[in-house]
Amino acid sequence: MLIKESYADVKTSANGKESTMRIFLFHPTIPGYPNARFPGVALFSEIYQVTGPVARFARQIAGQGYIVAAPSSYHDFTGPEPLAYDVPGTDQGNEWKVVKTLDSYDEDSRRTVDYLLSLPTCTGRIGATGMCLGGHLALRAALDPRITAAIPYFGTDIHSRTLGPNDGPNTSPSAPAPRPDPTTASGFVAPHTIDQFDKLRHCEVAMIFGVKDTHVPDAGRDLIRAKLREAGVTFSFYEFAWAQHAFIRDELSKGRYDPAITKVCFEVLLETFGRVLKTDLGQGTGEKEEVEHVC
Repeated sequence: MLIKESYADVKTSANGKESTMRIFLFHPTIPGYPNARFPGVALFSEIYQVTGPVARFARQIAGQGYIVAAPSSYHDFTGPEPLAYDVPGTDQGNEWKVVKTLDSYDEDSRRTVDYLLSLPTCTGRIGATGMCLGGHLALRAALDPRITAAIPYFGTDIHSRTLGPNDGPNTSPSAPAPRPDPTTASGFVAPHTIDQFDKLRHCEVAMIFGVKDTHVPDAGRDLIRAKLREAGVTFSFYEFAWAQHAFIRDELSKGRYDPAITKVCFEVLLETFGRVLKTDLGQGTGEKEEVEHVC
């Protein structure tokens, strides 16, 4: 399957501020079939925006028959160009990650889904994936009922509630009190992702982590798993014993890239997206399956 690459600049509005977000599009094509239709996938990048590794990941997904839309998350502060995988680029990405508001992140994901659904070649079924910051954003995007499958890779700041402006890590099992914000429609700061897991019940989630990931320690992964189960989410939870953070980044990964585990994880993505997005499952009954206890 061939891939056509392009981009679209879309308007966003959050916290009383307007901006323009570039969405990089990776569209599968089949010669002789100009009206072929495919599911869409929103791909959220790490803190460096849409870099070479992110674009290669997008092409891999698109080559399997998905329209991939990768937004530039830091349009509030800079252009769509990627940050460098060096100390200044890392520091800048980490700074913007917590300055950008949750409402702005939510606006970005809504506009990305809107854009995919506006394409006549999209079937209307949407999934989400991403890595690092983008892993968190993929899970948060799936709070939108239009997204029915999400594959977050080593999503950061979920367990600690440290995405966007925050008062420091909070790993309590209980949600904090709402914080006022006059710039939002609700008058409050948007709730943290982990405190909205009940809104994921429409979506199948496959969480992917490395056990040696220092950004999401054992207790953090345990909290995420417990909260997903408590919320009644349909999910799988994969923890790879020797994988570190950023293990799928095939460039400047600081010695952490693991192609063998990356391959396994991509199979998880293909199985989930293939079953949920490509198969016409019809309307679910909502009935709980009783599994027979047999040997």
